[in-house]
Amino acid sequence: MEQNQLHPEAFSCSICLDLLKDPVTTSCGHSYCMKCIKTHWDEEDQKGIHSCPQCRETFTPRPVLKKNTMLAALVEQLKKTGLQAAAAADHCYAGPDDVACDFCTGRKLKAIKSCLVCLVSYCKNHLQPHLDVPGMKKHKLVEPTKNLQENICSRHDEVMKMFCRTDQKSICYLCPVDEHKGHDTVSAAAERTERQRELEERRGNIQQRIQDREEDVKLLQQEVEAINHSADKTVEDSEKIFTQLIRLLQKRSSEVKQQIRSQQETEVSRVKDVQEKLEQEITELKRKDAELEQLSHTEDHNQFLLNYPSLPALSESTHSSSINIRPLRHFEDVTAAVSELRDKLQDVLRDKWTNISLMVTEVDVLLSEPEPKTRAEFLKYSCEVTLDPNTTNTWLRLSEGNRKVTCMYDSQSYSNHPDRFTDKNQVLSRESLTGRCYWEVKWSGNVYVSVAYKNISRAGSDNECEFGRNDKSWAFHCNGSEFGHNSIWTSISGPVSSRLGVYLDHTAGLLSFYSVSETMTLLHRVQTTFTQPLLAGVGVWWQYGSSAEFIKPN
Repeated sequence: MEQNQLHPEAFSCSICLDLLKDPVTTSCGHSYCMKCIKTHWDEEDQKGIHSCPQCRETFTPRPVLKKNTMLAALVEQLKKTGLQAAAAADHCYAGPDDVACDFCTGRKLKAIKSCLVCLVSYCKNHLQPHLDVPGMKKHKLVEPTKNLQENICSRHDEVMKMFCRTDQKSICYLCPVDEHKGHDTVSAAAERTERQRELEERRGNIQQRIQDREEDVKLLQQEVEAINHSADKTVEDSEKIFTQLIRLLQKRSSEVKQQIRSQQETEVSRVKDVQEKLEQEITELKRKDAELEQLSHTEDHNQFLLNYPSLPALSESTHSSSINIRPLRHFEDVTAAVSELRDKLQDVLRDKWTNISLMVTEVDVLLSEPEPKTRAEFLKYSCEVTLDPNTTNTWLRLSEGNRKVTCMYDSQSYSNHPDRFTDKNQVLSRESLTGRCYWEVKWSGNVYVSVAYKNISRAGSDNECEFGRNDKSWAFHCNGSEFGHNSIWTSISGPVSSRLGVYLDHTAGLLSFYSVSETMTLLHRVQTTFTQPLLAGVGVWWQYGSSAEFIKPN
């Protein structure tokens, strides 16, 4: 029997209306699934007469059924050929969301590969030359993509196989001859390799932060349970003690209970608030990780490089890298204070009531980490700082991988940029500083080391753009031994070494400057409130050869 003569209806069970399973045929010639006809006849057993569901012919006694092997074979053939062939043929055609074969005419088949050389997508049939012809075997085949034309240079109509690092865009091999002449250009594959490495590093950082945050969440949950347990037990003990003080102490008992419950609620609320924020951060990190993972699997180098710059930067966490739980006994000290109160009656009540209140309010689980004291502790927060060429004044020159700035005798030839300082010999960092950060600057000559908001003016009067003379910057004058903010300058006592350490705790509003030699000597500390992320800055005034370098602490 030919395939086009096999129709599912002819091999369907009239009871379940599905293809026959273990087909059996009655003496009247009708066929059913073994299970279906048995179930039907089981219901007729009490009548003593069994009938065919289609023609109603009766059978006495109940027939013994055997599998119809020939019919079973035909059903299997229908499953393997007719139905599967029809379904497979339908699945091969391109739908609205599929990439269609560019060579097919009429109803197009799905493409299984796209060629980055031909810039054409092929179905299985039309792809064959790329697999057989020696010259075409070298073509780069990738998963089907709808964006092949984005690989064509609009200027030269050539495939873009190179990348301009100067302009951060894909180019063809002719572009370096004219509009990209003299630019830093590499192959797209080489740039992809470099960006892939950066992507993996970012994923590693995200995954580590996810792991850290998950551990913090577990720790916070344990702390919630400990707070609740301690508070509940303290309330129970306090009630037992206060019931012995009769009417005189009943009022105090109620007040203590209320105070403990209030502090319990406050502490649990604080912990859960941090816990919720950490869980939100974990969710966001996982989402970013998924985006990075999806981009990392993009085979088309140009698509990868096109989408890579648009990825959102990984924001600094609003919380420390780990949760610091104060090692205390929660509310247990309240119980001891209440016992003492019971023993000393009215005099103790009058003298110790303040003490009880303090014991309750001192339950403070989440504490900020203490400020570092030794250089080794500061180095745990060490961050790498590089200077932004787009902010560099023309009388300054950057070197050492943009980590060193030097005052020059001649003005440098820099392009115009809105971020550039035009009236002051100053420069800002690329990196925004939040959380806890520490860096060191090796200086000589007339140098100001500072931090500033990004929106500090780049031109204008001294009070608008000079470090230390406005409310957007804080500056330490190294050789002048003074600190300035908003045009208020404070003299600093003690010698300043040629290496200056800067410690920032953005959340706590703490900024400290240290003279670094064999030991660290605190020169000046600022306690304030920072309303924006900060940038590291350096001012190198009119003294040829003055320089400052952000060095890697060790």
